[in-house]
Amino acid sequence: MDEAGAPRVRRAMRLLLAALYGLVGAVHLTAPDLLLPIVPEIVPLRRAVVLATGACEIAGAAALLSRSWRRPAGVMLALYAVCVLPANVRHAVEGIALPGLPTSWWYHAPRLAFQPVLVWWALFCAGVVDWPLRR
Repeated sequence: MDEAGAPRVRRAMRLLLAALYGLVGAVHLTAPDLLLPIVPEIVPLRRAVVLATGACEIAGAAALLSRSWRRPAGVMLALYAVCVLPANVRHAVEGIALPGLPTSWWYHAPRLAFQPVLVWWALFCAGVVDWPLRR
């Protein structure tokens, strides 16, 4: 892709990521008890943390759509994706069943492998990084 098409691609990626985080955030807020089993036991006030992370996901999604908050939102959503990795690993390694999600490694392996892509995606669509457009 050339640099001329980059704004359209970034915009499409930003809209998709905002929709994804908005949807996942809504699940955190409307059904927090579904997600509690994958939150590591070491996390205090686990239900409150699930609710707070849902609010953060929705706020991050909204901020990603704003010109003035886009870059900080991209950085924060990238950091968020790193911070939730322990819950995703626990979900996979312990084979914790969550309603509506598969329990096989055909689901978990791609999901875990996608985590770094999610970090990059947040940074790219927020304009924090330009790779692979500029080297």
